[in-house]
Amino acid sequence: MQINLTGRHVEITTALKEYVDTKFAKLARHFEHITNVNVVLTVEKIKQIAEAKINLSGAEVFAVADDENMYAAIDQLIDKLDRQVIKHKEKLTRH
Repeated sequence: MQINLTGRHVEITTALKEYVDTKFAKLARHFEHITNVNVVLTVEKIKQIAEAKINLSGAEVFAVADDENMYAAIDQLIDKLDRQVIKHKEKLTRH
């Protein structure tokens, strides 16, 4: 799984990069066919926005989360993506 991390109006520190990597490792445990992940972290005044697009085998999943804290926004993003990835995996096993 390749993670592309981009920051808009925010500097990507090593702590932030490691936090994103450990959180996305959780998604890799649920579904191993994740090929590419594009993560964009944005700061707009007091709003911290995290958005991600995941390329799965045969599908694409997108989610956006915002909060006053960047780490909380990343946590919310991972929760949203986790639900979508599990739903996609269940669809594949049903068919």
